[in-house]
Amino acid sequence: MSDSDGVTDLPITTIKSQLIFEAIDFKELIQYRDLFFFLVWRDIKVLYAQTILGFLWAILNPLIQVVLFTIIFGKVAKLDTGGIPYTLFSTVAIVPWAYMSGAMTASSQSLLSGRSLLGKVYFPRLLFPVTPVLSKMVDFGISIILVAAVLTYYRVEPTINYIFLPLFIIMMMAVPVGVGLWLSSLAIRYRDVKFVIPFLLSMLIYSAPILYSADTIPEGYRFIYSLNPIVSIIEGYRSCLLGTPMLWGNILPGAVMIALLVSSGALYFKRMERVIVDVI
Repeated sequence: MSDSDGVTDLPITTIKSQLIFEAIDFKELIQYRDLFFFLVWRDIKVLYAQTILGFLWAILNPLIQVVLFTIIFGKVAKLDTGGIPYTLFSTVAIVPWAYMSGAMTASSQSLLSGRSLLGKVYFPRLLFPVTPVLSKMVDFGISIILVAAVLTYYRVEPTINYIFLPLFIIMMMAVPVGVGLWLSSLAIRYRDVKFVIPFLLSMLIYSAPILYSADTIPEGYRFIYSLNPIVSIIEGYRSCLLGTPMLWGNILPGAVMIALLVSSGALYFKRMERVIVDVI
C-alpha cells in the first residue's frame, strides 16, 4: 500500500535504550502467556516423567520430614509447642516450607537450566524464574492432602482464620519469586551461586519457626526475628489451620520484607536481562 508520494506504508519499530531500573512490562508478559503456560506444563510433565510413584512423591517428601522431625525434635528433644501435638505442629509448617524450598531452588537455577533456549529466540526472560513457582504449586496442592489428613486425625475444626489463608498462599509464592529473581540473575555471572542455595535453605529452615515455636524467641529480639519473611508465612499458616491467635505483629514485618524482596529482585533482574544472553 502506498501514499500519494509513492512511499510504502510499513510498520514502524522504535529502538530505544532501556533504563537501568525500567518497570516490568506486564503487557508483554500477557502477550507471551501461551509460552508461559507451556513452560509450566513442561515442568510439571518433566518432574514426574519415568517415575514409579509419580505424584505420590509430593506427599512422601513432606511426610518423611514430618516423621523424622517428630521423632528427633518432638520425642527426643521434646521442644515446647504450646500444647500442640508435634506431628500437627510440624506438618502445617513443613508443607509450605517444602514448596518454598523446592521453588526457590528451581527458580534460582532456571536461567542456567534453560540457557539452550535463551539464545535462540526472544521472549521475556522473566518467564524462566517465575515458571517453577507455578509448576511447584501442583506438588503443594497434592501435599495439602497430608495436612488435611493430620488435621482430621487430631480433630481440628476450621475457624474464622481460614479467610486469611489465600493471603498467606500468595505470600508463600512471592518468596521464591523474589529469591529466584535475585539468585537466577546472579547465577549467570557467578556460577558458585548454586553452592550458596543449599546453604541458604539450611539457614532458613532453622531461622524460622518450622521446627520450634516462635514463642521461644526472647521478646527483645521478636521484631528483628519477624523481619524474616518465612516467619510471617509459617506463623500465618499455623494461625489459619490450627485456629491459634493471628499475631499480626509477627506477620506484618515479614510481609513488608516480602514486598521489598520481590520489587528489588524484579528491578535487578530487569537490569541484568540485557546481558543474560551475552554471559550465559
